[in-house]
Amino acid sequence: MKRGFYTIMAAQFFSSLADNALLIAAISMLTQLSAPDWMTPLLKLFFVLSYVLLAAFVGAFADSMPKGRVMFITNTIKVVGCALMLFGMHPLLAYGVVGLGAAAYSPAKYGILTELLPPRRLVAANGWIEGMTVLSILLGTFLGGMLISPALSAKLLSIDLPFIDTGISTAAESATVVTMFIYLLAAAINLQIPDTGVRYPKQERHPIRLVADFAHCFKTLWKDKLGQISLGVTTLFWGAGATLQFLVLEWSRQILKLPLYMGTNLQVISAIGIAAGAVLAARRVTLKQSLSVLRVGVGMGVLTMMVSFYRPDLIPAGGWTLLWHGKHVVLHYHLIIAALLLVLLGGMAGYFVVPMNALLQHRGHVLMSAGHSIAVQNFNENIGVLIMLSLYTVLIKYDFSITTTMFLFGTFVAGMMLLVIRKHQANQRQFDAVALISVNVR
Repeated sequence: MKRGFYTIMAAQFFSSLADNALLIAAISMLTQLSAPDWMTPLLKLFFVLSYVLLAAFVGAFADSMPKGRVMFITNTIKVVGCALMLFGMHPLLAYGVVGLGAAAYSPAKYGILTELLPPRRLVAANGWIEGMTVLSILLGTFLGGMLISPALSAKLLSIDLPFIDTGISTAAESATVVTMFIYLLAAAINLQIPDTGVRYPKQERHPIRLVADFAHCFKTLWKDKLGQISLGVTTLFWGAGATLQFLVLEWSRQILKLPLYMGTNLQVISAIGIAAGAVLAARRVTLKQSLSVLRVGVGMGVLTMMVSFYRPDLIPAGGWTLLWHGKHVVLHYHLIIAALLLVLLGGMAGYFVVPMNALLQHRGHVLMSAGHSIAVQNFNENIGVLIMLSLYTVLIKYDFSITTTMFLFGTFVAGMMLLVIRKHQANQRQFDAVALISVNVR
């Protein structure tokens, strides 16, 4: 890999780390405001709304200047979102501003890969980027949980600046301040990303023409026989992944009886599985073999259905006793088994999404510019997030049990993946998909 690739990974890592730590801080703020449970998943909905509303414009913005500069500007917008949250803006709205920065950041982040690397390196590059992203989700979620924990938040709140009254008085606020500094670090790294030298024609600025251009790119990618399969899978995956993030927190609270700052550890464990699956896919699956992983998506849905029936009271009492910082810590058997299930679930998710993501990027780069193809991808994927989070919010609002909700979620994922497989088989009957992709892979 070129040296610039590792700078991109570092910038992505810290930006995503802050995104996930801030989510936990925002959830904590909602708890302090005594907000209803159904409002929690709306945080993610507000975050991704910009991906959908601005999809026609962010691709042109990403292609209008060097990608490193775009990433710096958008990270600055995230810092503004943190500041607004500290100054009293409702967490939903403030996290939505952070989402605005993320929406414009994404086309630059993925688009620069196609500018920097040849197609044969895209699966490996995506494996590393997704692995690093998941690692940042893992550590960001863990960091968010630690920052709002009673022990660490008390130490942060005890820090006083001479002659300055910061007004920071809660665990969520101190966590937000730490997150803001992480965004600033990511912005500084963005300035070190090399200019690839790729220049696109002067980008359209008229809103109506931008929407028309986006609609053309949208139709082009969905009509492509390989693009439509990979786009359908990634749309489903990101919608499912966003919903699963909240499902795991609620499942840990209701079924495992864990508080929020401990429940975040289960998200971390799930992310470990995703990272492992992503790395494994990067090593074992080539771009030509990418469509072979579709059945793993069906397995992910089936395993989620099985997890919904998990009951800690059916597991023998006791556990493993470990010595941690001079204290004896008991890892109960029911928590160990729950962790193993989540690692397996995450591993399946990571293994099948990385090849699909690489295939989609390749087809988008062949059919249109990098920024525009990623904008179309983000639009579709976040439509999936909006739909699935909206359905999840409705189920929570009308008091569906977490067991029923998780079972319905798993059924939906498995069923949709089966439909995708049938569509791919129908496409194969029209022409040889492997031959089509090999024409464009060097």
